[in-house]
Amino acid sequence: MPSSVPEISQFILKVASRCNLDCDYCYVYHKADTSWRNRPATMSDEVFESALGRIRQHCELTGQSDVRITFHGGEPCLAGVEKMRSWCARTREALDAVSTVRKVHLGIQTNGTLLNDAWGEVFLKNRVDVGISIDGPQAVHDAHRIDHMGRGSYQRVRDGLEILQRHGVRHGIMCVIPFGQEPLDVHRHFLSLGARTLTYILPNFTHDTIAPVRERYGATPCADFLIPVFDDWWFNSSLEIRIRDLWNMARIVMGGDSEIETFGNTAPLYAFVETDGEIEGLDNLYVCKDGIARMGLNVRDAAFADMLRSETMHKVAIFKGMPKPAACQYCSESATCSGGYLPHRWSGARGFDNESVWCADFLRLFGHIRERMGISVEETRSRRRALKDRAQMAPAAV
Repeated sequence: MPSSVPEISQFILKVASRCNLDCDYCYVYHKADTSWRNRPATMSDEVFESALGRIRQHCELTGQSDVRITFHGGEPCLAGVEKMRSWCARTREALDAVSTVRKVHLGIQTNGTLLNDAWGEVFLKNRVDVGISIDGPQAVHDAHRIDHMGRGSYQRVRDGLEILQRHGVRHGIMCVIPFGQEPLDVHRHFLSLGARTLTYILPNFTHDTIAPVRERYGATPCADFLIPVFDDWWFNSSLEIRIRDLWNMARIVMGGDSEIETFGNTAPLYAFVETDGEIEGLDNLYVCKDGIARMGLNVRDAAFADMLRSETMHKVAIFKGMPKPAACQYCSESATCSGGYLPHRWSGARGFDNESVWCADFLRLFGHIRERMGISVEETRSRRRALKDRAQMAPAAV
């Protein structure tokens, strides 16, 4: 009999609560939350084993066949290469013992500055997919991604990227949209580095902090950057290049569901574990207010299923998706954007009952993508209804 407890699609282990860089836009160290100050710098083996035991317990409870574990931070490579080697081996050993689990996906999100050949060997041997953060050519990158001495990190990141390529490690690039920069200079630089998977991240601002951005960069800085990138991809590239945010926008326009949580409001089904073992909701909520990501649970004495009994908003946000903002109910893109990413909806006055701070950007972006694809709002709605009806008619799994 199927479990009433939902699967968790991704377990994010924040194995380091410190970082060797001091990026000026970081949502962990330069926004509203300060909880990192009181956590251990790195995760202990004892906490890791507790987290791994809880992951195994949850997989046995739900019977899920796929499990994704991502090492995150801070900068996760601060945990050390030998510890990561051991953790990867222990993870596969523990989850291979779960009869229902068929695929274990391991990933890491890193700034790339600490990578060397030993890291490349660990990633390749353990089939770890790597996300590496870089914001464009050197002048663009070094304007924001500096170390604690104020030095740029571009060349160290390039060296790390070359190590991944030399060892044949699967990897993708993540870039926080650099406002005021020439979009195609940034995008084509990534292509020149051999990038095949790209993610352009919307900067983390709330309704309480967005005003200076609009004053400096105009009403739609994200769309101003992404529309030229989309057109270059559309006219000059191929499906071998995957730009995750734009790919998902096109997917939604065609009637499908979003596979990322920036828009679409699908239930993300994730869990974060901090270095002290605390289970948290979406860590990007750090931009909203201090302590908002906390649920009062810890892997030492709580199961991931206990998240369903949390009295915080995370139970709904993680397993169902938060209600659509009132202002979005009658928007033409209400079924596609669906209010946008949760942190970007926040205001101190109304909580999450606001449209995204990037609402105007989304309207321009979705409109532009629709024009290129020749798909109207009405056609998107029709396709979504058809897919929903088809899913409801599908025979139940035995």
